[in-house]
Order: sequence, then structure tokens, then C-alpha cells
Amino acid sequence: MEKKSEINGHAVPSMASTGRIVEQSARRSCLGKLTEFLRKNMLVIMTVSGVLVGVGLGMMVRGMNLTKAQMTYFAFPGEMLLRMLKMIILPLVVCSLVSGAASLDTRSLGKLGGIAVAYFLVTTLIPGVGAGSLSLGLESLSSDKETTDSFLDLARNLFPSNLVAAAFRSVPIGTETDGMNILGLVLFAMVFGVALRKLGDEGEELIRFFNAFNEATMVLVSWIMWYIPFGIMFLVGSKIVEMEDVVLLVTSLGKYIFASILGHVIHGGIVLPLIYFGFTRKNPFSFLSGLITPFTTAFATCSSSATLPSMIKCVEENNGVDKRISRFILPIGATVNMDGAAIFQCIAAIFIAQLNNFELNAGQIFTILVTATASSVGAAGIPAGGIITIAIILEAIGLPTNDLSLMLAVDWIVDRTTTVVNVEGDALGAGILHHINQQEMKKKQEQQQQQAELAEVRVEAVANVQAEEETSPLVTHQTKASAAMSEAIESVL
Repeated sequence: MEKKSEINGHAVPSMASTGRIVEQSARRSCLGKLTEFLRKNMLVIMTVSGVLVGVGLGMMVRGMNLTKAQMTYFAFPGEMLLRMLKMIILPLVVCSLVSGAASLDTRSLGKLGGIAVAYFLVTTLIPGVGAGSLSLGLESLSSDKETTDSFLDLARNLFPSNLVAAAFRSVPIGTETDGMNILGLVLFAMVFGVALRKLGDEGEELIRFFNAFNEATMVLVSWIMWYIPFGIMFLVGSKIVEMEDVVLLVTSLGKYIFASILGHVIHGGIVLPLIYFGFTRKNPFSFLSGLITPFTTAFATCSSSATLPSMIKCVEENNGVDKRISRFILPIGATVNMDGAAIFQCIAAIFIAQLNNFELNAGQIFTILVTATASSVGAAGIPAGGIITIAIILEAIGLPTNDLSLMLAVDWIVDRTTTVVNVEGDALGAGILHHINQQEMKKKQEQQQQQAELAEVRVEAVANVQAEEETSPLVTHQTKASAAMSEAIESVL
């Protein structure tokens, strides 16, 4: 029997039982914290686990010598994930941009758009590092596209002749090919949103329609995100099974692969966080820690467009970015902000120049930067979307395009870090614009408060003057004297 002391006739637990109670409460507290952490980060844990399990599964299946049909069956769950993500891109981009542009006034829209364009241009123009000089005997790939054609195609894509066709066709060299012309859809959605806002009350119904459509699309995105870990597992596993001779590629093009990944690490791990810190004075890595799921999706899918749904959801829910900012900037960034692609294209051009013992002068390096920026803007946000645009750069500086097959051989490796840097630049840009918007709102609120305080002071001053006029003894005395005088005059009359 446990002894209990008594105070005022009431039993009190001993010190040992009190210690056990405290220990049990501490365990419950730790268990509650662990449960809360798992509940909040379950999707992130499952997504990262899906990548790791996919690597292991791919290595196991790799030794089974599957036929093409069997490999297709094995990759089917990953293919379904890509189809789901691509299915949601069109309604998400159009509705989010229309509702975002309609929710912002024209002045703030122009200012935010100008800051976004400046941010995208600066981060995309920052050059990458050089590459080593190595060769690998593979088949050649040629392209007859001129530099001027890339700029003309950029203008053609901005103004599609048919919006319905733009949903599944783009314009290279004056002809139409399969692939969503998301650049033209982005421009149309922005202008259409501004036009709806200009209509006033007449456009409110349509704005509410797009807002509701956008919210319903985000619900679909939340459902798809729970399939991402399962789909990524088979997507990564199938890529590992499809690899032919990894050792040969890494030993032959190891310096190029290392230079590309190093350029992405420097840009994504140092340059972009420093830009974010310079604008916001906040820890950029705490901001990026809430975006592990979209980064993992970008690494697995190699598509910035396919990563857009999860990026919008995580930026809003985990980092608290204003919906009007995220749903306006992120679709634009997924289309025109290709930091990783620009670095990859510059490194590829320098690598091919060194491969052919071709020395680049300052003018040619500047041409590479400008052409890489322009071609990366027009590049599709899909796997290997920027590999063909390297031909534009090579033609611009007079280099042969025969060695482009080298890029294709290792594109599946480099394209993953390229996409991660692309989406990181978009996310940090949204964070910077959200911070700038908050600062401006605070300034406006302070100005309004100051004006309200001044108005209150003026009202009080007027009220005090009136009160003094009504209650002054001199005024009262004069009033009484004038009243007595008038009464005396009336009595005399």
C-alpha cells in the first residue's frame, strides 16, 4: 500500500507518485508533439520516402532484364502522376491568373509585375560556371533554327492566333507543334483579369466564377498531392531501370555533369537565398523548408509546370504567402523564370566550345547570356524542354550543333537539378513580392492612422472652441446684461 499524507483531512499523493504523474504528463506532451509533427509533415515524409524507395526498387528491378512491355507496366503509376499534374495545369494557370489580376488594382499590378520581371531577368542573366573539355562518340543532332527565329517565336507565342489551339499547340519557326503554349495563355489571362476589373460591377459575376473555379482546382490539387509519393516511387524507379551504362556516362562526361550541378548548387544554395535575404532580412532556408514536397516533385518529374500545383499550395499554406501574390506570380514564373535552364544552357554552350577548341570572346559570352535568357523564357516547362534551345545558342556564336547528343545523353541527370533551381527561383520571388506588398500595406495603414488622428485632433479643437464660447463667464455675463438691457428698454416703451 502506498502511504499518503493528509492535509486538513484530505489525502495528498506522496512525492514518488507526484514524480510519476509529472513523468507521464511529459511523455504525453512529447507524444503529442510527435503526433502533431507527423500530422503536419506526413506528406513531406511520404514524398521523400517515395524517392528513396523508388531508387532501391529501381536498382532491384534493374537486374531482372525486363522487356519493353514490362518496363511500360512498371512505369505506369508514374505516368499516371504526370498525366494528373499536366491535366490540372491549364485550369490552374488560367483561373489563378485571371482571379489574381482581377483582385489587384492597376497600380499595384503594374508595380508587382515590374518587380517580378526585374527579378526574373536578373536571376536568369546571372552566368553559370565553365565546363571541362571531354568528348563522347555519339550520334549527331542538327538544327537549322536561326537566332532571329527564337525571338520571333517568342512574340508569336505571346499572341496566339487561336486560344483553343494554344491549349495544346505552340509555335516554333512559324509552324505549330504539340505542346501547350502556356506563354500566350498567361498573357491573355493577365490582360483578361485586368479587363474584368475595369468593368466594375458588370465583371464581378465573372470574377467570382474564376475565383470559385480556382478554389475548386486547388481542392483537386490537394487530392492529387496524396498520390504524389506513390507515383514518384515508380517514376524514379522506372528512370533507373531505363538507364543503360551509367558508369560510362559519368566517367566520360563527369566534369560537365559536375559543373552543371555545381552551378545549380551555387545559384540555388547561395545566390537566390542571398537575394531573398537582401530584400526581406529573413532566413531564406526556413522559407524553403516548407517547400520540400514541390522540390521533390520537381526532382522526380523534371517539369516546372507539373510542379506548379503543389508549389502554389505549399507556398500559401506553409509560408503564408498571399493568394493574390502566389496565384499571380507563380504561373508567370513557371513560364518565364528559368534560372536553372539558363545556367545549364550556358554551361552546355561553353562545354561544346571547349570540346571544339573554340575560344569565346567577351561579345560571344554576352551573346550566350542574352540568347540563353531569351530561349529559356520560351522553353517549355517539360522534361528536356531546354535541350533543343541550346541549338539556338550554338548557332548564335557559330558553333556546330553535332555535339548536342552529348547533352541528350546526360540530360536526365542535369535536368533534375535544373528544375529544382527553376521552381526555387519562382518560390523565392513570390516570397519577396509578398514581403514588399506587406511593407507597402503597413505604410498605407500608418498613413491612414496618422490622418485619422489628425482628423480627431481637429474635431476636438473645434468642439473645445464651441464649448468655450458656450460656457465662458464673460459670454454668459454679456448675455445676461444684454437680456436685462432689452427688458429695460421694453418696459420703458
